[in-house]
Amino acid sequence: MKKIATREAYGEALAGLGAENPDIVVLDADLAKSTKTIDFAKKFPSRFFDMGVAEANMLGTAAGLAASGKIAFCSTFAVFAIGRAFDQLRNSVCYPKLNVKIAASHAGITVGEDGASHQSVEDIALTRALPNLTVIVPADAAETKKAVLEAIKIKGPVYLRLGRLAVPALHEDDFVFETGKAITMREGSSAAIIAAGLMVAEALAAADELAGEGIDVRVINMHTIKPLDAEAVIRAAQQTKAIVTAEEHSIIGGLGSAVAEVVCEYCPVPVYRVGVKDSFGESGAPAELMQKFGLTSRHIADAVRKIKGLK
Repeated sequence: MKKIATREAYGEALAGLGAENPDIVVLDADLAKSTKTIDFAKKFPSRFFDMGVAEANMLGTAAGLAASGKIAFCSTFAVFAIGRAFDQLRNSVCYPKLNVKIAASHAGITVGEDGASHQSVEDIALTRALPNLTVIVPADAAETKKAVLEAIKIKGPVYLRLGRLAVPALHEDDFVFETGKAITMREGSSAAIIAAGLMVAEALAAADELAGEGIDVRVINMHTIKPLDAEAVIRAAQQTKAIVTAEEHSIIGGLGSAVAEVVCEYCPVPVYRVGVKDSFGESGAPAELMQKFGLTSRHIADAVRKIKGLK
């Protein structure tokens, strides 16, 4: 199975859309080769702005461009786009509801050897707390390209969370993507796994493992963290009676928290959150870090067994 990083798909999509929409401008913080905005820069140099290592200034400039009628895409590593420039994101972009799209790459622990200083595991918690901001976490390349198109249609700020690591292709190019509407990747009634980003592939692998034990698990791709598809969560709770969430992010404030909030309010059932357990990341190979922090298909399968009382 061919693997493509979501950041690669973002770069391709953005460069392709540049010719169709002259109002698109792109800003980067000295990381264009890594975020793949370099593809856009080569094709449309007059609409690309390298802001240097000045993320707050990048967000402020993007706000000004958006206020003048442009669709401004900002890119850098997630830990800098959200952590370092949070004040500008909050007050200059989200408060006035400007048309700025923050497409941040290298999210999560699979940044790998760069270590904890570059591994953002709290960005979803920060972004989903901000009014007016849509938060999308694509699971593969096809979904990323659809998400970029959706981001352009949305009149207001959008956060696209992208990764460094190449991930399996889960969708055909013609699949339907709708902001705020989860995708059921696999039906099942014994439990539901609700995942986002690269954890969707891990969730599907966990479902395959559990199927061999006679446990049929529903797998839901919750690509939009905000607005969350509450109907899909409630339906899963009612029909399966047990939910496991899976995310490459802290279990505090991310997808797991969002799902638990809905479940507690509308249909209380057991919820187990697979994710980073209130810690920073560390330097290492991505696969080793996924294992150490409990983010593999085996860990997800064990969580299902546990919540079903089978372990």
